[in-house]
Amino acid sequence: MTAGQEPIRVAVVGTGAISQVMHVPILAEHPGADLAIVSDLDLHKARTVAARFRVPEALEPDKVVAREDVDAVVLCTPNHLHERQAVEALEAGKHVFVERPLALTSHGAGRVVEAARASRRALVVGLPHRFRPETSVLRSWATAGELGRLSSVRGIWLNRKVPLLRSTWRQNRAQAGGGVLMDLGLPTLDLCLWLVGYPDVKRVTCAVSAGDFDVEEGAILMAESVEGLVVSLEVSTRYFAGHDHYYARVMGTDGSGSLPPLEIYKQLGGRPMEVTPRHPKPQGDENPYTNAYRRQLDHFVRVASGQVEAPLPGEQVSLMRLIEAAYASAASGREVVTSVV
Repeated sequence: MTAGQEPIRVAVVGTGAISQVMHVPILAEHPGADLAIVSDLDLHKARTVAARFRVPEALEPDKVVAREDVDAVVLCTPNHLHERQAVEALEAGKHVFVERPLALTSHGAGRVVEAARASRRALVVGLPHRFRPETSVLRSWATAGELGRLSSVRGIWLNRKVPLLRSTWRQNRAQAGGGVLMDLGLPTLDLCLWLVGYPDVKRVTCAVSAGDFDVEEGAILMAESVEGLVVSLEVSTRYFAGHDHYYARVMGTDGSGSLPPLEIYKQLGGRPMEVTPRHPKPQGDENPYTNAYRRQLDHFVRVASGQVEAPLPGEQVSLMRLIEAAYASAASGREVVTSVV
């Protein structure tokens, strides 16, 4: 925040785990933000969270957009509410940070982006992996041609099996938009595509495995870009191991890179040599996940306050088209020819 500039007044809508662990505590201490309101349909819960983090006011969600003293809204609500709430907030002149997904459909995602364009307000989607230093380094190497002609990118996100005593909105297809493919697959696909410059995809094949509730617990996807780059994905919430597994790799004709940890190899002197550059590490004891959220929320505050400019997230429309094609392939058992342009 520049000298003499007033902090932007922010309202956080939704008080689930991600809100309480990331958004509210980070924004409550951010020098460029005045966290003025915490909102939830469960007003008692909103008041409890507000009191814990010393936020002045708790409100029902439908009252937030009408507040003229609110500059920005952070949406941490169930997936099926994102599109409507984001459009309403943007049309009311608020800057918007919305957790993934931007909407449940590509049409809905396009509608939110157009609302941001029409209102000339900031729109940022919760994709903190883009703000991890090591992912930025790998992306710069891949998109600058340092790895040669890119041939493939692979993403894996496997979460350990956790028994559920009861279902939540995440196990309801109408509210979540899908299962693990929407929950873990969407951000992993975004990471893969972002690392290689978001190429246009021409065909997709996907298979899913059923879960205990209404949504899938596993998915394997294979896609090919117009230029011939292969994208592969494996995600699951039924992983039996000592810890979750998260991994991405980019392959090129002259080198490859993977994370975590960041490792980059190039063909030098007739054999592969490690050329991994040093990159900034989180300060103190903060874990990389929290640090990435801190970086992204700081980015949102700076965009909303006019300190920096950021393009609208139009690639999220392409991403949702790919997700839709994947579900169509899984349902039909056939490859789906598509385009994300």
